[in-house]
Amino acid sequence: MQFELTEALIADIIFTMENQEWVSYLDTVEGVVVGEDTLEFGELKGDTENRYIDLPHWDSSDGYNLMEQFAAGLKNKVIRTKLSAALNRGKGVFRAFRDTLSAHPETEKLWYAYKDREMKREVIRWYNALREEWGLERIGEEPEDTEDLVQEDFLFRPPIPEDKDKAAELHRLYLDESPAADPFLPWTFPGPFTLVAATGSGDFAGYITGTVTEKPGKTLEITALEVRPEYRGLGVGEALLTRLLETAEATGVEHYLITLPQEAEGFSRVLLRESFVAVQTRYRKTV
Repeated sequence: MQFELTEALIADIIFTMENQEWVSYLDTVEGVVVGEDTLEFGELKGDTENRYIDLPHWDSSDGYNLMEQFAAGLKNKVIRTKLSAALNRGKGVFRAFRDTLSAHPETEKLWYAYKDREMKREVIRWYNALREEWGLERIGEEPEDTEDLVQEDFLFRPPIPEDKDKAAELHRLYLDESPAADPFLPWTFPGPFTLVAATGSGDFAGYITGTVTEKPGKTLEITALEVRPEYRGLGVGEALLTRLLETAEATGVEHYLITLPQEAEGFSRVLLRESFVAVQTRYRKTV
């Protein structure tokens, strides 16, 4: 009953797992998925050689748990809250979940990549259990980086005149939602170094901008790195930072400075990966 688990077979198994109306089996001789209705009478009953075996178990509760895990792991608080509300409505949760995602195409793509990856892992676990019965070594998993998949849908480009109003609107939103933001710090757009992130359909998603001084050495101070709420948690901010650093380095910049708001402390992990070092703590008091 040994068979090879190909990418095409994995795709067929996953497709069948998601269809709760079909009763299907794996034909280990042909290496294909077959429906119960296509088998001749008595084939299953007389299958003493285990030619036809059950596919990995998957039902609506497994699908719900997968949606719940995805929603809980989202970095974007706005979309995470919407998806959690959809999953807690009682009836029609699957439709509500899909409808919520359809309003956020980038997160929707992230969901489908996540679902495909996790279901593929489930199939590989099932296959590895069979390999253990056969006395063979387990095969490994090669999960894809779903955030990188989403970033492929964004365009990172220099600013154009139409971006100024959108950047100003985003900066006002940032000041409104950030209690620790200092409204008196100078803000200009575009600066000497500025990059904009846009979606595949051309929507303004975020930007990074900075100014340059010559002492000590050529120094780039990043004065703003802001991403629209619906596009947060997709790696857009990190991609903007990485691309700006590459551009600045090519012009001879020696030092980089960035002020990180308290509520964005999680972004410090990105800065550490880029070899930034914390040099001071900033305090503000309002009377």
